[in-house]
Amino acid sequence: MPEPPPRSAERDLYRDTWVRYLGYANEVGEAFRSLVPAAVVWLSYGVSSSYVVADAIHKGKKAGTVPDSEAGRSTRVAVAVVDTFVWQALASVAIPGFTINRVCAASLYILGTATRWPLAVCKWTTTALGLLAIPVIIHPIDRSVDFLLDSSLRKLYPSLEKPSSS
Repeated sequence: MPEPPPRSAERDLYRDTWVRYLGYANEVGEAFRSLVPAAVVWLSYGVSSSYVVADAIHKGKKAGTVPDSEAGRSTRVAVAVVDTFVWQALASVAIPGFTINRVCAASLYILGTATRWPLAVCKWTTTALGLLAIPVIIHPIDRSVDFLLDSSLRKLYPSLEKPSSS
């Protein structure tokens, strides 16, 4: 009978389940921007931002359960919350949202000037291109945000173990 996985191998609700896709809601909203009211796009950012906050709180609570001195506990919790929040805000909301927005805006402009397609066809094509771009941009953005944080914010707490944010 196989032994249970070690505690560190537990499934992370915010990284290893369908809940992770809530972080991509704003990219989907941006892809549909030309077809839906602006309120729908803003709602998609609300979903993604809620995911970011929930993951940061979850990682803080998880860091608080590790046995250690009480003084080290508060620092560990703060680092986990800040690191997760900044990483997720950049990698799940800000950078991909901006990227998909620009991909869709550029494709709509190019289709509008280079083709004689009806506007509705241009908008649906732009939406399809935006949706297709999402899986392409995720990993490069994640790696870039890791590099950015490793080169900046994470240097402020080098003695602590790097929080698991990606």
